[in-house]
Amino acid sequence: MSPTRVSAVIPHWNRRDLLKTLLENLREQDRPFDEIIVVDNGSTDGSAELAEDYGSRAIRLATNQGFAAAVNRGIEAATGDWIAILNNDVTLDPAWLATLLEQKADALFATGKILSAADPRIIDGTFDEISRGACALRCGAGKPDSTYWNHPRPIRFAPMTAALFRRDLFYEVGLLDESFGSYLEDVDFGLRCAARGRSGVYLPGAVAYHVGSATHGAWKSDTVRLLSRNQILLAVKHFRGFPRWPIVAGQLLWGLVALRHGAGLAWLRGKVSGLRVSRKNRGELLADQQLKLRSIVDASERAIREVQQQTGFDAYWRAYFCVLRR
Repeated sequence: MSPTRVSAVIPHWNRRDLLKTLLENLREQDRPFDEIIVVDNGSTDGSAELAEDYGSRAIRLATNQGFAAAVNRGIEAATGDWIAILNNDVTLDPAWLATLLEQKADALFATGKILSAADPRIIDGTFDEISRGACALRCGAGKPDSTYWNHPRPIRFAPMTAALFRRDLFYEVGLLDESFGSYLEDVDFGLRCAARGRSGVYLPGAVAYHVGSATHGAWKSDTVRLLSRNQILLAVKHFRGFPRWPIVAGQLLWGLVALRHGAGLAWLRGKVSGLRVSRKNRGELLADQQLKLRSIVDASERAIREVQQQTGFDAYWRAYFCVLRR
């Protein structure tokens, strides 16, 4: 049997400083990557040349085509049996890759504990879940690290901030949906995996550190607009036949949060854009697919409630579950 090969795929746009830090960090892995592919989304700061100087393969895209397209070009070029998708603003503990490879068992994807680079006592992310309101939770984000997050568990959704995937999975389930551009493309991929009975694992011993929102910025207008738009795309693609009230409630409550952060107009623009795009991309779902997806989302929402109960309710989720009386 030939040895396992692992490719790292790094979607990137400008921020040469972040890329340099990551490429230097990857040299410290206990189990080195077999190839590193930087997919450059039309950077103007010499990022592609930097990647090549570090011995990585640079794929140059003429314009910024978004996270999903960049990841797909990297997957298509990769030769590894496993593909690690890494944001350009993460760094990895030296044992990150070795831990995921050794402890993943039969899982088809794996992710670890992601801590805030600014304050490693704070969780940046672990695994994702999705509600019936078509709003996703990055479980643990902003909460203190604690023993609750130290237990491995099966997962449906791995945030593509720093995660490892079996390469064949992308050809069974399909590549990332490029209509999402950036944000929630990993939740869409996870829903497609779950619908086919494919699951992953959360392994907290594999630790990464994330700067967070380094490209667009948290609650900046572009971030909010894209998230708002992609919530619509997600709902139209996967939630047909679901009760409408949770979707309406979830989206309106998220809009209020955006308004509180001064991004109400960006939220509205995202919804309008999402409705326009979804008309072009509307596909058909069979009745059994709808039932399966509804079961998956119901289970995921129960997981959100459990996480919130155990670690403290965020204002949004307290309001959501209060409105839905669930």
